This record gives sequence, structure tokens and C-alpha cells, in this order.
Amino acid sequence: MPIKIPNKLPATKTLSKENIFVITETRAMTQDIRPLRILMLNLMPKKIETETQIARVIGNTPLQVELELLQTATHKATHTSAEHMLSFYKTFDEVKDQKFDGMIITGAPVEHMEFEEVEYWDELCKIMEWSKTNVHSTFHICWAAQAGLYYHYGIQKHKLDKKLFGVYPHKAERKNSMLCRGFDDTFYVPHSRHTTVDIEDVRKIPELKIIATSKDAGLYAVMTDQGRQIFITGHSEYDAGTLKAEYDRDVAAGLPIEVPENYFPNDDPTKDPLVIWRGHANLLYSNWLNYYVYQTTPYDITEIK
Repeated sequence: MPIKIPNKLPATKTLSKENIFVITETRAMTQDIRPLRILMLNLMPKKIETETQIARVIGNTPLQVELELLQTATHKATHTSAEHMLSFYKTFDEVKDQKFDGMIITGAPVEHMEFEEVEYWDELCKIMEWSKTNVHSTFHICWAAQAGLYYHYGIQKHKLDKKLFGVYPHKAERKNSMLCRGFDDTFYVPHSRHTTVDIEDVRKIPELKIIATSKDAGLYAVMTDQGRQIFITGHSEYDAGTLKAEYDRDVAAGLPIEVPENYFPNDDPTKDPLVIWRGHANLLYSNWLNYYVYQTTPYDITEIK
């Protein structure tokens, strides 16, 4: 949470330069507080697992959050019961007339396909276009980050020679970004994907700012200047055993898969994974919620535009 300090305290300027978020007494007195409305479009097959992962990281903050779950109408879940979907999920038609402080669009296991070949692509495009006027800040994860960069800016994805699979070191390119507040000089993020976005393609778009990258995993965090659109190529929200479950699944199916990098102690899959990304995950989502959603969204949610 931000620090409230006297209006003209000399420390204000210094603290701001050090990326410490402060608000003056005057602003604090006029702030109204209400629960944040966060919409999550869950495109992952295992809905309940993803719900839990996302709820865990956005719940690790003193802010009150109301999470609304969204599904596509053009693709029905096959790994989650119809009862669960009917009980907890809405379709776009049910929320399109509402406003939301934030929105999360998850990844999806469709990266081998061209975007336009994805069954729900047209619906997703409609939702992403709607988010520009009905959501204050939209947070895209993994495949959704690639889809968002393609839809909004025409940036193509590229197939990798082999699956990027493991936990990789990253660094902030813009350390003064509020999204990076509190990050270690080197922080770790899980990745599990067959495609990537070229950093140089992103640099050509003036509206986009590269926030963090990895020597091994490439582009990681990109955002627009005011954080209305944020694109994250990794899976910082993953549980300790998520990559292990993917590895075991592929091994059991006889698929070509390598041991995830920097994950098992001594690369031994018989040992328990070593979690080295949890601190970063909590900071990433806390920073997004605290600054790019809570601190800048209108109190009157109908004023979002």
C-alpha cells in the first residue's frame, strides 16, 4: 500500500525517485475506497486449477477484490464439469454492459495453431476490443500475451526450435516501472511454451514499453505507457508442481520432452521441485493491482473509458 505523508514534506520527491509510492495528505483525505472488480477470462483447460492459482496471487494483498469468472461461449470446457461452469462462470453477453477495474486473460494450449484458426478467436478479439473501453487495466498471460500483442499491434509470434520449459532468470529493463517495484536484480519465472515474440518487433511499436526480459526466455513483460494493457509471457502464478505435472504427463504419453530447466534439484525429476519464483509472483500481481488498478482507476467505475 502507498505511504501517506504531509503535503510538502521534502522526502516526497526523494521517495518518488526511489520508486516508493507515496500519496499526500490531501489526496488521501479525498480517496474513496471500494472493492476492485476483476474479471478473469479463463482459457486454460483445467479451470479450477487456474482459478486457484490466480486467486492465490491476487488475494495476497490488503486490497478487497471481487473476482468474476468469464468463459467463452464459442468453446465449451472439456476438462471441467458443466455444473462448475454453470455455477461460477458467465459469458461475454452477460458482462459486456459492465465496467471492470482489471481483467486477466489466461494462457491457452493452442499455440501450435495460427491465431485465426483458434475456435474462439473472433470472440476473443471482441472481448479484447471491449476491454479498451470497459476495463481500466488488462493483464495478459503467456499465449494471451502473444494474442494481445498480435490483435492490438500486429506483432507475430514465432515457433521455437524446442519447447521453452523450465524456470529462468530475468532482469528488469525499466527498474523505475511500478510493475517492477521490489523485484530482485535477478528474479525467476516459469515458462512453458513452444512460441515466442521477437523483442525487436516490440521495440518498433512506440506505444509499447519493454519492462523485463530474460537471456534464456526472451521477452517477459511489456506494457503500454499507463498500464492499460500489460503482457506477461511467463507463468509466475504457477504452483510448485505445475511444471512437474506437465513433464509427467508428456513422459507418460511417450512425447519428446526434456526435464524442465532450473526446476528439479540437480535436474533429478525424482526429487521435489525447488520453488524460486513465488516472491516475484506475489510482487508482480500486487504491483499490478495496487498501482495500475487501485491507484488509478476511477472511484465511479462507470467513468472507465
